[in-house]
Amino acid sequence: MIKRQEDKPCLFVLDTNVLMHDPTALYRFKEHDIFLPMAVLEELDAAKKGMSEVARNVRQVSRFLDQLMRDATKEAIDHGLPISPLSENGGGYIAPATGRLFFQTSLMEPSLPTSLPGTLADNNILATAQALQAQDAGRTVIIVSKDINLRIKATVLGLPAEDYINDKVLDDVNLLYTGHEVLPADFWDSHEKALDSWQEEGRTFYRVKGTDLLDWYPSQCLTIEGDESFEAIVHDKPSPEEAVIELVEDYRSARHNVWGINARNREQNFALNMLMDPDLDFVTLLGPAGTGKTLLALAAGLAQVLERNAYREIIMTRVTVPVGEDIGFLPGTEEEKMTPWMGALMDNLEVLTQTEGGDWGRAATQDLVRNRIRIQSLNFMRGRTFLNKYIILDEAQNLTAKQMKTLITRAGPGTKMVCLGNIAQIDTPYLTETSSGLTYVVDRFKGWRHSGHITLVRGERSRLADFASQEL
Repeated sequence: MIKRQEDKPCLFVLDTNVLMHDPTALYRFKEHDIFLPMAVLEELDAAKKGMSEVARNVRQVSRFLDQLMRDATKEAIDHGLPISPLSENGGGYIAPATGRLFFQTSLMEPSLPTSLPGTLADNNILATAQALQAQDAGRTVIIVSKDINLRIKATVLGLPAEDYINDKVLDDVNLLYTGHEVLPADFWDSHEKALDSWQEEGRTFYRVKGTDLLDWYPSQCLTIEGDESFEAIVHDKPSPEEAVIELVEDYRSARHNVWGINARNREQNFALNMLMDPDLDFVTLLGPAGTGKTLLALAAGLAQVLERNAYREIIMTRVTVPVGEDIGFLPGTEEEKMTPWMGALMDNLEVLTQTEGGDWGRAATQDLVRNRIRIQSLNFMRGRTFLNKYIILDEAQNLTAKQMKTLITRAGPGTKMVCLGNIAQIDTPYLTETSSGLTYVVDRFKGWRHSGHITLVRGERSRLADFASQEL
């Protein structure tokens, strides 16, 4: 981050990828001015066609620019257009910007080294920023780009360059809400004067009060240091200093399983309690590979669809971002095209359909299960409404905050949505651990009564996978 002088105004030169990533970036620089080189406008024009998320963002940027330039004269454009306030645009409230928007209206004399020809868009942006700094030494010219290589070249040339940070949910991913709180060993002794307990429908509840409850959230998982038997979830938070906690069910015993699956550790037990709770409409599970996210979500879905009839069917989807080279177009229907991306579903179904009765019994169970599971692509989610469905969104770390909002708002009455992911395995360009849509929803939903979150930490796939997750 560049150190800015408080008494020295800044002029931010935006790269194209910033606007492609966040169309509202024009309104997020508060009192500072923005400059758009002509190369950026050319790249925006070239990327406006298509149905991709990037193309939609580019078209939204064009609408914003058209709105700002409406009825503006050539003299007004040369002196900078005031950035009119934007109160709401898909990502929540945006504080009014008081800076000005400048366009490149004349050819600037490049002074880059001969090794950096100005015919490339990135080099053109560098040359523009260098010329702007030479014209006005009274303010700091800063390049803002999601492209690391452009920032490196700018630094080599002595030009200040920054990443676009307004899309970051947290400054450090280690600050992300884990959903789990370890209480001190003397917790009961310190709260015995303001403690009330009762049982209701076979469940045990405690009402506790105190100033140390200020940082608790609804559906937060609680354990006590040194007490392996105590596992509870915050059932309700009537006031900041008051909470109702509920002892969780133990899904580790063989007689108390979910579709034949038992929890193997404390975090998995918390996860199953959330997944089986009909009062929680939104559940997020984070964790490295092999911690059981997909298996737990699928087992809970099958139990509630086929045994309890709480939902009509399971809908499973994920982002189609390849790890290696793209294998090209896939033949068949939407579900057939998505099948290669759903290897995790098929692998877990093999575990969940291992029933007694020989090959015929397993085949019958597999047919029954697959008839209640639908595989759908994210590309066709816009405009839909899902009623009484159990939706599993796998690999959610590859979604942007805007895409997450588009998907979650598809949920209709009686629908439960489960988001799974590992923010350490992001494959989408320009997304990081702190700007991922999964990080965004975990942070935004932590205070809602009908949502739950837990971070799984122990790998249960195999000793090989567990060792690889830790050491590689």
